[in-house]
Amino acid sequence: MDTSTIVMLAAAIVALIVIYWKSPQAAGDGLSATGALIIEIIPRMIAAFTLAGLIQAVVPQEVIVRWMGHGSGAKGILIGMTLGSITPGGPMTHFPVVASLYKVGIGVGPLVAYLTAWSLFGLQRVIMWEIPFLGPKIVAVRVAVSFFFPLLAGWLCEFIWNKLHLQI
Repeated sequence: MDTSTIVMLAAAIVALIVIYWKSPQAAGDGLSATGALIIEIIPRMIAAFTLAGLIQAVVPQEVIVRWMGHGSGAKGILIGMTLGSITPGGPMTHFPVVASLYKVGIGVGPLVAYLTAWSLFGLQRVIMWEIPFLGPKIVAVRVAVSFFFPLLAGWLCEFIWNKLHLQI
């Protein structure tokens, strides 16, 4: 068990104790909501972990390394940005896939470009939420202004990563 898991478990236990101390009913309601969330999320997590495992099994590592591995440069960063922009899903379903890509050899620059583009330009979010609520003009300006962020973030992370690994 890693440190972040221990911290989250400790925080949940402390919160449960404090809430129970103030109101046992509220603690019970919170645990019921927890159960409902788990039931809702488990199928998504199973699908995400299955997809992550299949990616590791199906996509040859040499292909990932050649196109998006360390040292793939601008090509890898552009591919990461493009894939991040069109990949659907929220964090619960997305990060297992990203972790599997990292394990098979995606470079830090392309990985950061992918994550940054996914956060900024998630196509399904733009189409389903931003355009209907904000209108195409605001969305177009936002996308135009933030267009180079994934490229810059990917390049800077690759640069810093390489500097850190040369010094270690």
